[in-house]
Amino acid sequence: MIDSSAVKLDEITVLYCEDEEELRRITGDVLKNFTKKVYLASDGRKGLNLFKEHQEDIDLIITDVNMPEMTGLEMAEQIKAINSNIPIIVATAFSNSNYLLDAINLGIDRYILKPINIHKLFEVIKQSLYYHELQDLYKDNLTHLGNRNALLKKLKTLNSSIIALLDIDDFSILNELYGEEVGDVILVQFVEKLYEFFSKDKFTVYRVGPDKFALLPFDLEMDQNHLQQLCIDFEKYLEKHPVHYEEHTINFEFCAAIATTSDNRTFETAQRVLNIAKKKFLKTMQYDPDIHDTHKNFKENLVWIKKLKDGFHNGNLRAYFQPIVNAKTKEIYKYESLIRYIDDDGTVYPPNQFLPLAKKAKLYPAITQLMLNECINFIKVKKSIVTVNISFEDMKNKLTTKFIYKLLEDNKDIASNLHFELLETEEIEDYDLVKKFIHKIQEYGCKIGVDDFGAGYSNFNMLVALQVDFVKIDGSLINSIDTDKNQEIIVKTIAQYAQSTNIDTVAEFVSRESIYHTIYNLGINYAQGYYFSEPISLDKV
Repeated sequence: MIDSSAVKLDEITVLYCEDEEELRRITGDVLKNFTKKVYLASDGRKGLNLFKEHQEDIDLIITDVNMPEMTGLEMAEQIKAINSNIPIIVATAFSNSNYLLDAINLGIDRYILKPINIHKLFEVIKQSLYYHELQDLYKDNLTHLGNRNALLKKLKTLNSSIIALLDIDDFSILNELYGEEVGDVILVQFVEKLYEFFSKDKFTVYRVGPDKFALLPFDLEMDQNHLQQLCIDFEKYLEKHPVHYEEHTINFEFCAAIATTSDNRTFETAQRVLNIAKKKFLKTMQYDPDIHDTHKNFKENLVWIKKLKDGFHNGNLRAYFQPIVNAKTKEIYKYESLIRYIDDDGTVYPPNQFLPLAKKAKLYPAITQLMLNECINFIKVKKSIVTVNISFEDMKNKLTTKFIYKLLEDNKDIASNLHFELLETEEIEDYDLVKKFIHKIQEYGCKIGVDDFGAGYSNFNMLVALQVDFVKIDGSLINSIDTDKNQEIIVKTIAQYAQSTNIDTVAEFVSRESIYHTIYNLGINYAQGYYFSEPISLDKV
């Protein structure tokens, strides 16, 4: 129930547009008795001109639909282009669904049927104004971005998140030099540059301070190194594509803090890291719990390190398996192996809970070896193909590669049932080393693919250079492909290229039937996701 009692009608100014003279006079007089001021217009054209002349004063618009010169909806469209936040109420004698759809598309707040019930009209006015008051709590009026409140509200809904916090250096000097009005214009252009580089289909941008912005990627498991590099590249982008005001070129420099947490304190953490970075005169800094939260997390980290070390011996670390199906037949083609920590009480922990710490504690090579053994056992027991993730760090580690080659040699008869997915391809420093590894495992009949293709620095040339067998299209491109045309176009391009080079395609994050039908129609070969099955333990396969 909306509490509109707090809305004070005598403090608002209304623009009322109605071509019927008697109705305009009667309703106008009533509005004048209860509001601060009323502007009256007999058609949409006059209403638009009145708004342009008095837009700083007008708080709300009530308009008829069918009027001469310009309809109410045509007027509303032009007014929304000037001020997208202005509340508009449509009054119409028709309950035609087409009017309603047009009104929704234009961002109309409410509509009321004629003949107008004055009591109902005032209730609708209060509801509309109350809604916009709530909107203002979460929206920055200058840039129309979500504000700090909006970011904090969003983070509360996430189990884990990653953000980059950008703080423009010395923006107050620009305000002093050009004036705050010009500063606002420059700031809006800066936001446009942000969205030129950080596309809206991959990031949400928030204005969380006068000259501070937060970037929240849709891919909540994005690597901190990746996001940090994007921030560095953005500053280079600004050098080549600067903001201009009249004949002046505006150069921006900023400090960036990148933080990932498994709770809803990511913004607070990024703030702390940003303050440290600015004190140390660093351009960018990543959140490192071992450094920035030493006292807070030291005990917890010790507990987890002990749990991991004991887990190797006690069987707490296990592989779960998620089916990858043939997109045409929906029959299971193979499984992907995924590490899980199973606590003694049965609680299942996903990898983001412990893998970062395992890497810092130098336990990651042992996890890779454990997963390889689990996969070989899976092949023997289930007589099926299984994929295992492998990183460039694994390939650089001579003990890990030696273990892999021996494992394949000892299991020559089933080695071809083991496939590899190459992770974090943007971190590859030595392509010759990777090619050597790929050539070696392919001698045993193993196939190798690229994970998370289409995200970050993934590129088509890499597929040719590495001669991979399949690509797994990044989940951020799949999870809304049934509703986002841009994602569909990108995936279609990847699919067409892969088909032309005889590379199989796998779509992950297929969570509903409409996504499945979309990727099927694009010619994707294989699909994986909760629409088919969640990751399950060996005994449930």
